[in-house]
Amino acid sequence: MFLTISTFGDQERPATDLGFLLHKHPDRSQTFATSHGTAHVFYPEATAARCTAALLLEVDPVALVRRGRGKGRGGSPDAALSQYVNDRPYAASSLLAVALSTVFKSALHGVCNARPERAAQPLPLRIEVPAVPARGGAALVEKLFAPLGWTGVQAQPVPLDARFPEWGDSRYVQLVLEGELRLEEALRQLYVLLPVLDDAKHYWVSPDEVDKLLRAGEGWLPAHPEQKLITSRYLARRWGLTRQATERLELARLAASDDITVEEIDNAVAEETGEAEERPTPLAVQRRDAILAALRDAGASRVLDLGCGQGQLVQALLKDVRFREIVGVDVSMRALAIASRRLGLERMGERQAARVALWQGSLTYTDKRLTGYDAAVLSEVIEHLDLPRLPALEYAVFGAARPGTVVVTTPNVEYNVRWESLPAGRVRHGDHRFEWTREEFRTWADSVAERHGYGVGFLPVGPDDPEVGPPTQMAVFTRKGPQDTRSTKTTKTMKSTTNTSESAAGAVAEKKEGEVA
Repeated sequence: MFLTISTFGDQERPATDLGFLLHKHPDRSQTFATSHGTAHVFYPEATAARCTAALLLEVDPVALVRRGRGKGRGGSPDAALSQYVNDRPYAASSLLAVALSTVFKSALHGVCNARPERAAQPLPLRIEVPAVPARGGAALVEKLFAPLGWTGVQAQPVPLDARFPEWGDSRYVQLVLEGELRLEEALRQLYVLLPVLDDAKHYWVSPDEVDKLLRAGEGWLPAHPEQKLITSRYLARRWGLTRQATERLELARLAASDDITVEEIDNAVAEETGEAEERPTPLAVQRRDAILAALRDAGASRVLDLGCGQGQLVQALLKDVRFREIVGVDVSMRALAIASRRLGLERMGERQAARVALWQGSLTYTDKRLTGYDAAVLSEVIEHLDLPRLPALEYAVFGAARPGTVVVTTPNVEYNVRWESLPAGRVRHGDHRFEWTREEFRTWADSVAERHGYGVGFLPVGPDDPEVGPPTQMAVFTRKGPQDTRSTKTTKTMKSTTNTSESAAGAVAEKKEGEVA
């Protein structure tokens, strides 16, 4: 899969400025790993008069099959018919578009600190792609690129076999674009239109593809005469996403025609419908933010999310590059499958995918895989265990795995009276085996910290009511000694921990018989 970008210049404005704009030095050949192969960038020629940058993408067919989705889910129809022998390694498609956005990311966003004035100016460009699958033929290529400012659009059909001209032409064309455009504009157009011409994508088209389309299409897609076709094909004909994108594009067109921002139109509509009032931040979001803040304060970079559920916290951790290794653990395979889809593991780039793993495991059993991590999180987990099983979880996490920091959150039962929709005496979730008061949680946390050589601090999550406290209570445990140290007291009391915890559970249950939670 091959693409070249050429520009022309003189001594005052040398063509080799292309190297600054692409952030790739003309004197060096560079290689980049992608999720489906390897991308190479090199310069066949680099003079003041003419400079050409080439992008060569080597696709690994095996990786494509393993990470792809297949027919019917936004994947390539060819790959579905013949998984290992197809045109994907050779014909420009969404694979090349993704490589463009990865290798030329800064240029795609118009960023060039070394030559900002050149990035803002149109350049004489010539772009060549030897093999482009064009479902619609050369006529469609002309319809897509001609309205975008290209003075020359050549789409030469490739014959099925030059030795047998009677067989006719294939669906591939040799594409040549010539004109004066900003490099950023040209790259954004290619990013969108290459998969549109192919009418297929090698990965599952999720809702975030709408945002990608609107970002790449800013300035040219809202007024494009083939907007409907472009939007539909780019979003793999997913009707709901296409409608959403079309509505937002129309909003952008109206804003441009009135010379105002889209935000001004949105704000006006919100005020008229009474939807401009600020909504409170959901408790789940506040809880994740509090956990992330605690992990950052602890300086953690390798984190375990124990009882990760559907992966909301793992997703939030991935957005922060300081967390370089994230492992989600849950006993439910169904929850892990949902988490995998939420994270988009099958279409995630190699670097990002190397940061995250999802493991099946029970938190009440020791697991050697969990040792050596900077921090572990038990977010809304302990209340789902029967009280007699808490000692097993306690030892598995604090006694065996022993991360440097452990963050535990659990509901504060005292706050339940503030939930108008929660009947008196009921817990917040049908699967909750218990919900603790602030005193009960502190008593448990202090005893765990003492037994296993940790210090512990407590923080409120959510509004801290002066009478009943916050809706969620959080404990942050910090290991006092080296990772492999076990306190003598911990070893001696391991066998008695179960009896102690069961006694505490009995006391909690006895106390609650006469209370309304």
